[in-house]
Amino acid sequence: MLPFSRRAALMLALTLPTTLPAADYTYQQTTQLTGGSLLHMMKSVGIFSSQARHMGDPIVSTIYLKDNRLANVSPETIEIIDLDKETITNVDVQKKTYTVMTFEQMRQAMENARQQIEKQQASQQAAQPAPDPNAQNVQMSFDVKVRKTGAQKQISGLASDEAILTMTMTATNTETQQSGNMAITNDMWMVPEIPGYDQVRDFYRRMGAKMANGTMSLGFDFSKMLAQNPGATQALGDMAKEMQKLDGVPVMQVMRMGTTTNGQPLPAASEVPTPAAPARPSAGDVAKQGMTSALTSRFGLGGFGKKKQDPPPPDQNQNAAQAQAANAILMETEITTSKFSSAPVDPSHFDIPAGYKQVQPPSMQPTTPPAQ
Repeated sequence: MLPFSRRAALMLALTLPTTLPAADYTYQQTTQLTGGSLLHMMKSVGIFSSQARHMGDPIVSTIYLKDNRLANVSPETIEIIDLDKETITNVDVQKKTYTVMTFEQMRQAMENARQQIEKQQASQQAAQPAPDPNAQNVQMSFDVKVRKTGAQKQISGLASDEAILTMTMTATNTETQQSGNMAITNDMWMVPEIPGYDQVRDFYRRMGAKMANGTMSLGFDFSKMLAQNPGATQALGDMAKEMQKLDGVPVMQVMRMGTTTNGQPLPAASEVPTPAAPARPSAGDVAKQGMTSALTSRFGLGGFGKKKQDPPPPDQNQNAAQAQAANAILMETEITTSKFSSAPVDPSHFDIPAGYKQVQPPSMQPTTPPAQ
């Protein structure tokens, strides 16, 4: 499955109907996990794992585009997309192995995974002594918005304007009126135009067309969601309209994924920056606020709607704790794009390194059913 940055690029590309002549192009992308409970959890166990210790390190990738091939090269992995052969090749530099998957095999792997999940759900339901009376009383609502803040910033020597994309999915029990939210906020700094970058959008657009189903190529299967939740159809239409507001090229993105308890979007990184040193909750805080509030307090995720320079007085600590419990950021990722170039690309960037062994992709390896 494509990493988030490539899925986001593909989603943006599918909204811009332009076809360009194929040419060479190169740019660099730096991706770093910068905050959220996942990062803090991994760092807390970093003394036991070298991989966990380096989880927040920046990953620098160089993207090479030549005609109908795109290679994303980083120190540990290489991903090569070939539109003519309709293949995605993933190279593991450390293990000196590589896998090749066709677009059709990718679609089939996604379909197999969906069917497996449905079988597991059916098996679990059959094992239940009685169905949950509230299971059929959940309504889903979706909200997608893009807003331009008017803020400007110099990034890599380029003047950029801020646009914030928010996506919120809310599940509400119609009997108890209890609800939960999943939210994604992408804080994007856009420049009006970068010569040659339209070729990258065009490449992902043509890839989406070859995948035959753009939503599956993004790593999502919306078919069941659309059938069960009529509001999702409208949400997808709204998302297409909102995405049209994103004119330009994102040179920096800070994507947050998490939950909210008040139905509001997650605050953008520019609105509520991630604190460098999160405070640990006291035993009294844990007892009063419960586990959810304690976790969000520890990671310093409160203050939505408050000015950073206007902290609450001591006698409003309880209100502050409630505000902190309103948002829980699971993951915050920063992606910076730079070093754009239309210089000729060496074809060797699309070759498998000598001596590497081809293996089967994990999704295509045979599985042994569990013993009964």
